[in-house]
Amino acid sequence: MSQTTSKNTGASQFKTACSVKEFKVAVRNHLVRSLAHNPSTATPTDWWIAISLAVRDQILERSSETMTAHSEQNVRRVYYLSLEYLMGRLLENNLVSTGLMEVAREALGELDEDLDGLLKEGPDMGLGNGGLGRLAACFIDSLSTLDYPAVGYGIHYEFGLFRQEIVNGEQVEKPDAWRRFGNPWEIIRPEYAVTVRLYGKVETHFNDLGEGRPMWHDTRTIVGIPWDIPVAGYGCTTVNFLRLWESRASRDFDLQVFNEGGYVEAVQEKAESESVSKVLYPNDETEIGKELRLVQQYFFVACSLSDIIRRHRRSNENWDSFPAKVAIQLNDTHPSVAIPELMRLLLDDELLEWDQAWAICQKTFSYTNHTLLPEALERWSVPLFEKVLPRHLQIIFEINERFLNGEVENKWPGDSDKKRSMSIVEEGHPRMIRMAHLALLGSHKVNGVAAMHTDLLKSSLFPDFDALFPDRFINMTNGVTPRRWLKVCNPALSALIDQNIGDDWPKDLDRLRDLEKCIDDKKFCQDFAKIKRDNKVALAELILQRCGIEVSPDAIFDVQIKRLHEYKRQHLNLLYILTLYRRLLQEPELDVVPRVFIFGAKAAPGYVLAKEIIHAINAVADKVNNDERIQGKIKVAFIPNYGVTIAEKIIPAADVSEQISTAGKEASGTGNMKLALNGALTLGTLDGANVEILEEVGEDNIFIFGLKEEEVEALWKEGYSSYDYYWGNAELRAVIDWLSSDYFTGNSEDFAGIRHSLLDGGDPYLVLADYAAYVEAQGKVDAAYRDQDAWVKKTILNTARMGKFSSDRTIKQYAENIWNLPAVHVD
Repeated sequence: MSQTTSKNTGASQFKTACSVKEFKVAVRNHLVRSLAHNPSTATPTDWWIAISLAVRDQILERSSETMTAHSEQNVRRVYYLSLEYLMGRLLENNLVSTGLMEVAREALGELDEDLDGLLKEGPDMGLGNGGLGRLAACFIDSLSTLDYPAVGYGIHYEFGLFRQEIVNGEQVEKPDAWRRFGNPWEIIRPEYAVTVRLYGKVETHFNDLGEGRPMWHDTRTIVGIPWDIPVAGYGCTTVNFLRLWESRASRDFDLQVFNEGGYVEAVQEKAESESVSKVLYPNDETEIGKELRLVQQYFFVACSLSDIIRRHRRSNENWDSFPAKVAIQLNDTHPSVAIPELMRLLLDDELLEWDQAWAICQKTFSYTNHTLLPEALERWSVPLFEKVLPRHLQIIFEINERFLNGEVENKWPGDSDKKRSMSIVEEGHPRMIRMAHLALLGSHKVNGVAAMHTDLLKSSLFPDFDALFPDRFINMTNGVTPRRWLKVCNPALSALIDQNIGDDWPKDLDRLRDLEKCIDDKKFCQDFAKIKRDNKVALAELILQRCGIEVSPDAIFDVQIKRLHEYKRQHLNLLYILTLYRRLLQEPELDVVPRVFIFGAKAAPGYVLAKEIIHAINAVADKVNNDERIQGKIKVAFIPNYGVTIAEKIIPAADVSEQISTAGKEASGTGNMKLALNGALTLGTLDGANVEILEEVGEDNIFIFGLKEEEVEALWKEGYSSYDYYWGNAELRAVIDWLSSDYFTGNSEDFAGIRHSLLDGGDPYLVLADYAAYVEAQGKVDAAYRDQDAWVKKTILNTARMGKFSSDRTIKQYAENIWNLPAVHVD
């Protein structure tokens, strides 16, 4: 494949060669040969699929060259195991990565089709939920862009998480049938199917010498079918792939039972097996839900390890080379059952001795922790584990016994408290398996995802492990891909940046620092401000379309978009909205800058309080948006079914980025990075990556408020009482009482859960403690926005100083400090 330079790439080189004429022919051919349509009968969806297939053709050519080079060189690879990948739509991103955007635009124009309109076709891929999945998607983009050999592994969900609808202000979950009409990017690979065993029992079998080995038998089986999605890096120099496993029955249909009249029973096994990859995060409020989650996690790691081993054996003869060729990254605790699975394969199938097998595991695995919330660290009951994975439970028990009686006993002789706190098995009724402890022990490196997060992992969450393994913990501050989160989602700003500093910044985000020289250029500042306003106009149209709410693009667009969880404190934002609403009712002529509060969030189906907060936001929005007394000075919009595509509309239009979690609770956050990269000013606590954003942008270009992490700890030790703040602040008391009255819905019980959490429930995330400081900080935002010249300069500096937060930087650090992974440049 020859190397060409597309029209708008300057010196940038793309490993794709396709003229307008060739692209047009490819699209027409796919319409006719792949979709059985011609241009006159094709629907917009048909055009979208045909364009995607034409782009995929180019990517697969490069993918073949990449895979051939990797195989011939027997490269070391990283295998990224993640239960979710929040990919969004791929066509626009792939057009940018291949350098074919303008080629496609011109070709479609000659076919009398509008490319921009067709880019809006197709659903978001239902493979993820929140920051964990979006981070994984950014990482696989960076791995390809930086020419690192890599494979991402996950699950091929049929329905993803869920499609959120808002009915009478409340969240209603509907199936997200994102694959209903197929997906042009994925390729089924039945030749690499894997059979996975579950349940059964373990018995010891003895040979003639009296040597016993455990045998796992009487198991049930399901089959994993892989689907590949090619991942083109920017420039298309390397194309890696994402391999996703779909569960299928080992026996699809029992004809004998069917012929005997058991029509439902004949397909029961098929239905049960296929449920494993139906949805992301099945509701685990029930025992059967918990069981399905464990089966789902084991299914995907068992398939992935089998695939990794198959690939390794193709070019390597023994296990000694396995850690030299294979690096496996566990993205949170979900895939940590991979550790006892690899041990099982090495011990039972390969007949290795324990010490050799354990050494291979520890050299191969590394683990990323994503939470500081102890309750969010996965645990499975011993009875459930014994039912689903009896052999793996035996292995976990032996890992634990060797660890406690070896390393822990050697460092703290006779200290039963240390053994109790560090044990993989938590005593109780029932006993529980601590998956984070298992991941810590089975990995050679454990990383946090922001400097503050990593420090807290060592000092608060896992201090004993840090004392025992002082070199195991390492920080890898998260990052986001600038290709999707600036070049794709904000093309006007990207073009302005190209004009002023050149077009090589998508692969070197530190180049944005050169924008600082432009802050005194009046024309540049005017252009920057106009782009922001144009993006706000576009978002206002979306809000009108999705929510039926008219908003002014001249108002402050105040944005909080993230998973709905108490620690992220959307209800603190809500209390401020109520405060402002109440002030305007008391003084209609109050001088405030008009503001639009914009929310996007999904709550887990079983998280009752989170769903109540969504209801409260919508109920307050209904009152605020229709109250003529406040003259439209504030509006509230909750945009339903938040995902990547909606984020791509909100983020370029945001003025204020709400990052208001309780200090010490957010691991990192990446929405804060995306918003700042697009010129939003952060309003936040000193939590997660906000700390490092402050260091980069400077205290004059960010609004920091609230308790610091050490002050949070001190407050709890002193004895925090939310009632002290409730009774001590008349305005706070008034808005809480107002929210829990019948004013907003006619039923005073609708938001009793929020009131209980804040008061009798002890306010676990210190909403009331930070309320006054938050209101004060919001006043500073209002004052700062009035000086538009100064505000625009602040926004430019935020964009200019986000270079550190590229996922390319993060991946380079993983490659150098954890994976020991060299880049492989393919000619």
